[in-house]
Amino acid sequence: MHFICGKFQLDLTTPRVMGIVNVTPDSFSDGGKFFAGNQAIEHALRLVEEGADILDIGGESTRPNATPVSQQEELERVIPVIEGLASRVNIPLSIDTYKPQVMQAAIAAGASIVNDIRALQEEGALEVVAKSNAGVCLMHMQGTPQTMQDNPQYDDVVAVVKAFLAARLQASIDAGIAPNRIVLDPGFGFGKTREHNIALIQQLESLVALGQPLLVGLSRKSVLGQMVTGQLTGGDVDARLHASIAASVLSVMKGAKILRVHDVKATVEALKIVSAII
Repeated sequence: MHFICGKFQLDLTTPRVMGIVNVTPDSFSDGGKFFAGNQAIEHALRLVEEGADILDIGGESTRPNATPVSQQEELERVIPVIEGLASRVNIPLSIDTYKPQVMQAAIAAGASIVNDIRALQEEGALEVVAKSNAGVCLMHMQGTPQTMQDNPQYDDVVAVVKAFLAARLQASIDAGIAPNRIVLDPGFGFGKTREHNIALIQQLESLVALGQPLLVGLSRKSVLGQMVTGQLTGGDVDARLHASIAASVLSVMKGAKILRVHDVKATVEALKIVSAII
């Protein structure tokens, strides 16, 4: 199984690690630690040294209740970082956005993957990706980052997520995006309770059955903290490393092909053990 993204062809017989580069002042995980462009680039280069296979660059926080960012501000945050990395690294750069104009500018600047929490549902998004040679990640989300954790409900969360991803996959193919350019993401924590997230992890094979590579983003999510502490708050975000590694290993054993993570070195080492054994 290969994932085609621009000039890159990622062999997914080995699980791949996507390192997170937040160019935001209000990220849930790093609190703007790498907000400045040069700091974000330095952080990204460290992630490459630690073994990242992909860098995911985002200029708008998608944590619960995040403040929306204007298109211009998002462009001013991410484009210099993408341009600064495109000539310095030889791995795919991913733009984490749902705005078609940001997608287009990022691809022109050197991004070869679009990672979209809205699964190309914004007007013009399908066309931007279809006209490019970029890969795309289609994610499920109930509501918006501002509303998604306000009592999310499902009759059957796995069935709903699977049906949504199948529909967006078909819409993408119909728009001219080849299946080998598409990965799917169940959207852990995006409009889902602790129980919903656990059900999705338990039944991840059901989503793998859609036939597309699966990306999983559980790194440092509050649901992991909730499992550890037994409290709704999930505890300190910086204390979720071990839980994140456990979730990553389980996800790969259940068929995930790409892991979107903050802690690249630890995840890469854990996956080497998993790959050696299974």
